[in-house]
Amino acid sequence: MSDINLQDEQEPLKKEYEENPDAARVTLTATGEEQADVRSCSVDIGRAMYEAELHEGAGGPGAAACSGDLLLGALAACSQLTAQAVAANFGVDAAISVEASGDLDLRGTMGIDDEVPVGFTDIRLDVSVDGDLDEETAAALQKYTEKYCVVYQTLADPPEIETTWTFE
Repeated sequence: MSDINLQDEQEPLKKEYEENPDAARVTLTATGEEQADVRSCSVDIGRAMYEAELHEGAGGPGAAACSGDLLLGALAACSQLTAQAVAANFGVDAAISVEASGDLDLRGTMGIDDEVPVGFTDIRLDVSVDGDLDEETAAALQKYTEKYCVVYQTLADPPEIETTWTFE
């Protein structure tokens, strides 16, 4: 278990958010930029830069993550961190690992068959918890991890997406 007491770290934040709800509202931004190779782009999230490519099944080189990988990676990372935080707040000493996988049919995104959906048709999240948890604690860990994972909740109950195009 970590030497960091997450409850101590989060307590002043929770107090601030209760007293000032506007302080809890954040906007995250990711910006894609074209690269010389039409099959790749860079994605800047403000704190890090990632390279992305078309999936090799869509003509990409296959050397970097595709957008589907990044989506599944975001789900795995968010679920992992949320589970760790929930376990820490419960005082649970457990090793947690998460794997996200998803199925898609590239005929959809390649425009080969209009009847084939574009995007994932199934997403699986496999969470492994190695520790001595009683049934009630295990159920609570699952419940609160799923409840408080931002990416999980966004995918389970998607928001409306507003799109703006600017042509110059």
